[in-house]
Amino acid sequence: MTPNDEELMMQRVRNDLIDSYDEELEMSLQDSDGDPDADKNENHEQRRYYFRELFRLQAELVKLQDWVVSTGQKIVILFEGRDAAGKGGAIKRITQRLNPRICRVAALPAPNERERTQWYFQRFVSHLPAAGEMVLFDRSWYNRAGVERVMGFCSDEQYEEFFRTVPDFEKMLVRSGIKVIKYWFSISDEEQHLRFLGRIHDPLKQWKLSPMDLESRSRWEAYTKAKEVMLARTNIAEAPWWVVHADDKKKARLNCIHHLLSQMPYLETEHEKVVLPERVRHDDYVRHAVPAEILVPQVY
Repeated sequence: MTPNDEELMMQRVRNDLIDSYDEELEMSLQDSDGDPDADKNENHEQRRYYFRELFRLQAELVKLQDWVVSTGQKIVILFEGRDAAGKGGAIKRITQRLNPRICRVAALPAPNERERTQWYFQRFVSHLPAAGEMVLFDRSWYNRAGVERVMGFCSDEQYEEFFRTVPDFEKMLVRSGIKVIKYWFSISDEEQHLRFLGRIHDPLKQWKLSPMDLESRSRWEAYTKAKEVMLARTNIAEAPWWVVHADDKKKARLNCIHHLLSQMPYLETEHEKVVLPERVRHDDYVRHAVPAEILVPQVY
């Protein structure tokens, strides 16, 4: 390979890196809730600061991931909050640069008929991490203390049994070597209203708006009371709650990631230098042409 060829190759590597950062820009534009002028109106320096900090924190998350693998840590992170509070956006930025086989997301649907007859925590147990894994729950067993309570999907007896059981359940997880971190994303009534309007008017986000979400608007105060009871009765020393102020999505993501990193004494893991081996070539190798009928049309 000539020096010129090597420089061209490295330029392509740099371009690929820029393309990956463009994905962040794309997601940022999606956060504008359908306002085409949102990007123009936002302070340019604030945008630069946000991306600079996000990339820096994501680099630290990669170090955390390496530490989790090398030391055999088991991490569970719960994300709770009202609909449209920004849980999914935070989870997306945490996992974006990580190995999905090491850091995975558990977003369980409503329980089916069989699961409703099981021990309440049973369907969550199969998603718990093994050594060297992190699991992020996009909503969790705390559904019982929130939506199930407010919408009447559980009885008073089941509700009280949940509060009797969940501290022991989480203490048992901690004793088994699982680190449990619980986040509540807190937004105001006005901010949720604006985000719901954004979902209604953005065809790319309408799928996020379920009939249950719409019903939650009319039961705002009931959800508030349920949240207050939940935080008071399940904020244990072994697995305390952490509240993230989330009216500003970007600040919420940065604050959550920064706090998450502070919760674990991770160290940078040393790696052997990676050397790309030379491509082995054989004189008798002939590459066959791909049949035209199975090629994807090059529309772009």
